[in-house]
Amino acid sequence: MQYKKIVLPNGLRIVFEEIPYVRSVSIGIWTEAGSKNELPECNGISHFIEHMAFKGTGKRSARDIAEEIDNVGGQLNAFTGKECTCYYVRVLNDHMALAFDILSDMLFDSSFTSAEIDKEKNVVIEEINMYQDNPEEVVHDIFASNVFKGHSLGYPVLGSQNTVKGIEREDILRYIKANYRPDNTVIAVAGNVTLHDIERLALEYFSDWGDKDRSIAAAGKPTMSFEHKIKQRDTEQVHFCLGFKGLTQRDKGLYSFLALNNLLGGGMSSRLFQRVREELGLVYSIYSYPTTYRDIGMLTIYAGTNPSQLENVLGAIMEELKALRKNGVPENELARIKEQMKGNYILSLEGTGSRMSTMGKSELLLDRIYSPGEILDRIDRISSCSIKEIINHTIDFENMAATILGKADHDILKTLEMIV
Repeated sequence: MQYKKIVLPNGLRIVFEEIPYVRSVSIGIWTEAGSKNELPECNGISHFIEHMAFKGTGKRSARDIAEEIDNVGGQLNAFTGKECTCYYVRVLNDHMALAFDILSDMLFDSSFTSAEIDKEKNVVIEEINMYQDNPEEVVHDIFASNVFKGHSLGYPVLGSQNTVKGIEREDILRYIKANYRPDNTVIAVAGNVTLHDIERLALEYFSDWGDKDRSIAAAGKPTMSFEHKIKQRDTEQVHFCLGFKGLTQRDKGLYSFLALNNLLGGGMSSRLFQRVREELGLVYSIYSYPTTYRDIGMLTIYAGTNPSQLENVLGAIMEELKALRKNGVPENELARIKEQMKGNYILSLEGTGSRMSTMGKSELLLDRIYSPGEILDRIDRISSCSIKEIINHTIDFENMAATILGKADHDILKTLEMIV
């Protein structure tokens, strides 16, 4: 597996991998524009722009965009996160020029008509309403707003009903000018392609992109707030998140941190799942996940349970965390986790879409792409010593955030303090 990279004079990076034994190609445009870039009054605008890009251009209607990709059996989609937005397409390699044409058309010539903006506001508000109806999802947004209090990393990607209603065409154009720039964008391509094809298409469709506006200040460096909070809501279950300080994307201990997550709550064989669900039968859903940003990171534990069992669930989680701090990780368990990580990684490379995503996100946020050999070597170098350092760094009960959503008694916060 060999990656190649082109940098156009305007600063746009194109990274690609030739996979000659497939018939498809995946193309993604990754731009460093997410909810982290937003002002409070325009929260949700990154995601809204992603929606609007599909609503028509100067030469294509929304229907045209959908039909042209569908007609060749392709797939076109997009997503928005905290630190980036990605527009991506997968087609047979015979139709790569069409894919470049449609993506560049959406990026540079979206119409943003008032009628479509008003219509799409209703669509996004319904998406927000659907999301709000799912407490297992919304607790993570409430948790993030509590942990990153006052910082844009704590803003929900979708925004709120009020902020979405307030978005105007001028706001969209201003945001795009400030945040959609060639110098903070990566085009990632994986599939049956050649250097000549990529160079030709990149120059044809993206060499004239030159607008830059750095006048909008970037968000300051985030810090974490380790408060314990309850958000009352009439739900059948109580949902909660516990959060600990993690690592940034570039930290040398990142893979030991990822191993800690896998061991703790990353799957059905993890300690929390086996103890709290399988042995004690206290929950249906319990897991942990790592969040790594450019300037900060976090490890989050989520569970949902009956209000009457909340204290027992919290107690069981704390027991597992304390045992982990005290005893570390046995060599046989660490070896199992490392094999699990290597297997998950290798399997993820079997599709052009996942390879494109790995390249695009790595180049955009890390300014480099690690080869599979380098990744596997970093996993192999995880040791009992390195994971012990991460455990001591992360599982710090004096720096633990907690957000509880549901019908929970406020006395549970005092109980949590005692358990810790």
